[in-house]
Amino acid sequence: MASRLNPYIGFKDDARAAMEFYRSVFGGELTVSTFGEFGDSGPNAEGVMHAQLETPSGYTIMASDTPEGMTYTPGSAITVSLSGDDTDELKRYWAGLAEGGTVSMPLEKQAWGDEFGMLTDRFGIAWMVNIGSGTSSDAPTG
Repeated sequence: MASRLNPYIGFKDDARAAMEFYRSVFGGELTVSTFGEFGDSGPNAEGVMHAQLETPSGYTIMASDTPEGMTYTPGSAITVSLSGDDTDELKRYWAGLAEGGTVSMPLEKQAWGDEFGMLTDRFGIAWMVNIGSGTSSDAPTG
């Protein structure tokens, strides 16, 4: 798969409803994973860790709920997500974006098998990078 650039929208508690709405607007296939599916048995268990809508027109929209303990600021909850399986290319993007920025989660292997990291670039834009392991589809974030 080639690298992709697509929106990742943060919600407080209604990511599932929002993504079902987007599916009704754009059509396509929606996949949803909860925090509970990845081991969270606390208050976030039913929340959406990762939702992804692949539309017939080729759009990809991703979203998640904001877990307890993380700040949610409506209107500023969009993160740019880069994903794919070209490790060298995506690591090069990661390094460039991190230069002068702040890494909030290092680019490392995660529970779902992919390498994943989050950062804010020097201009204050939030980014997520997910490098596919070949054993899962675009995986969670949030």
